[in-house]
Amino acid sequence: MSKIRVLPDHISNLIAAGEVVERPASVAKELVENAIDAGATRIVIDVESGGRRLLKITDDGEGMTRDDAILAFERHATSKISKAEDLAAISTLGFRGEALASIASVARVELITCTEDATAATRVTIEGGRLRDVKDAAHPRGTTISVRDLFFNTPARRKFLRSEATESYHLTNLVTHYALAHPEIAFTLTNNGRETLRVAPAKDLRERAYQIFGAQFLEGLLEVNNVSEPGAVATGSDEPIDSIDPLATARGSVTQIARVQGFVSAPRERRTSRDAQFLFVNGRFVRDRLIGRALSEGYRSILPHGVYPVALLFIDVPLEEVDVNVHPAKTEVRFRRAAAVADAVREAVRTGLASAGFAPATETRDTASIAEDVDTGEAVPAPAAPQHDSAPLTKEPAARGFELRPQPQQDRIAFATARAEAQPSPDFSPRLVNESAASPITAQRPIADQIESEDAFSAAELATPSGDTTAFPDLPPLDSAIKFVREVPVESLSANIRPLGQLDESFIIATDDEGLLLIDQHVAHERVLFDKYRALESSRKPESQQMLIPETFDLTPAQAAAFDVVAPELEAYGFELMRLSGRTVAIKSAPADLPASEARNVLSEVLDTVDAEKRGGARANLRDEIAASLACHAAIKVNMPLAPEKMRWLIDRLLLTSSPTTCPHGRPVILRLATQDILKGFHRI
Repeated sequence: MSKIRVLPDHISNLIAAGEVVERPASVAKELVENAIDAGATRIVIDVESGGRRLLKITDDGEGMTRDDAILAFERHATSKISKAEDLAAISTLGFRGEALASIASVARVELITCTEDATAATRVTIEGGRLRDVKDAAHPRGTTISVRDLFFNTPARRKFLRSEATESYHLTNLVTHYALAHPEIAFTLTNNGRETLRVAPAKDLRERAYQIFGAQFLEGLLEVNNVSEPGAVATGSDEPIDSIDPLATARGSVTQIARVQGFVSAPRERRTSRDAQFLFVNGRFVRDRLIGRALSEGYRSILPHGVYPVALLFIDVPLEEVDVNVHPAKTEVRFRRAAAVADAVREAVRTGLASAGFAPATETRDTASIAEDVDTGEAVPAPAAPQHDSAPLTKEPAARGFELRPQPQQDRIAFATARAEAQPSPDFSPRLVNESAASPITAQRPIADQIESEDAFSAAELATPSGDTTAFPDLPPLDSAIKFVREVPVESLSANIRPLGQLDESFIIATDDEGLLLIDQHVAHERVLFDKYRALESSRKPESQQMLIPETFDLTPAQAAAFDVVAPELEAYGFELMRLSGRTVAIKSAPADLPASEARNVLSEVLDTVDAEKRGGARANLRDEIAASLACHAAIKVNMPLAPEKMRWLIDRLLLTSSPTTCPHGRPVILRLATQDILKGFHRI
């Protein structure tokens, strides 16, 4: 007897449901996409018990005939594609023909649909994959589909659903995504009879973002649009740019492969997760790591590691350049030329930041613009010399882009030399390396003495500020000490740590009995504050600071769904919050250590990140998330000069924490360059 058999249809549907129907939000995603593909201008979503008891989607699309309504519940039945070639250029959100069959196999489904010229609507009832009834009904043009008792016939799947609050959060987040992707459609979301979201048709993304997030959210966003760049092609519509020449592969025409539009946040608006990033490819919401990395790369040297910007990005590419048939859930895509798309996203974000003054304009990829910026003296600290030929600068634009960062350090050396000759400072302290503009060499002795003893350069040569790097001799390559630097075990730390100064006003340079230490001042203070906040829970009431004027801001629909769960925990740390009308919240008090300007960012970040499984997990985990977020925003920042007493205080407090070598997010706090390794590097042993 053969061991291999063909599975019955109802078992095949149950297997497919395991891929497509993960939770109620997965059902809503498929049904909302069907409504959008049907040309709806108004979509209403009704939810009860987090979507487990009822999930009803009503639209005013074109509707279906009776035959189509019955056939739609068959596996791989679709109106979106008809031949294999259609898979290479999919323009609709749905195309697989699996969703309705999979949903109907694990729920009780009722479909009512009517076309424009039909005399009566059609009602189709299916229960657990079995057709129960088909009859006439009354219904305007469009479709209403009700999904009740999700997973009623698969208890094993039902028990894996999260709490009602968590499932409601996912549903609200999903509707928010599609409302952003289609501002021309009116959306209404009702949860347990309470209206959670209502937006009227908007003329553009900015208006729709205002409807959902409010005016304060928009104030912190920067526009991103590479359509106006040289070589870009603007179609003037929201349709995918399928008319663009796909053979344009030159670096100067990267934007012809992908059109990038939307908004990104200013550096002050930051999150510790990517939950506030809304990414769309050809109008389809996706979770794409490639685009996420390209977005983060656009903030290179602007945002510290471990934090992420807020983003509403729409990437339009020719249909044949993207494959959406990667996963049944259709939230993953594959680009034919992934590197070109990543370049377009990164450069568009970088240009948007540069236009607002947050990034050097010379870091854009256009060679001519680099040469122009260098000639005008906008990026190079030294004044431009009109008599100098700029041709050598345009031959290696990429190299010049990387030379921009060390350039100010060279000018600072020259500037310090001139000051040392004119009025030497007898009070210069060798311990504070960054207290003056001099280099570490000048911290040891006056530069004028070095010139006299070493007879290397004349004082006039060193004091001449020039953008020409040929004024400095070419140094031989230096050996890197990175192979000797290692993280510090807790047991090897001692109380005898002596601070010497700061590096880039961000890292404390110190010594102990074993060698040289490099301490990240931000994460060190973050660890100190984290332990403090966690200790306040059991010891006493946290310290709060009253706001002179309560700060109000509008929650997103998803944040509003999470607010009632998180608010008591936030108040335990010193927040005093008041829910006003609609989705508006007022902050009346904040923790004493937290700057008032950071209170809104902390609250937004906690509501964005403490969701889903985190809110459904242990209460201690939720408190850890809140304490870590508070500590991150209240801690000493990078590029902040510290007095010797402050460095000493920070090190002493760090040694008293529960884990002085790692921050609450797991990053190292202290790196060591041992004396033994220094001796090995100099070949002394």
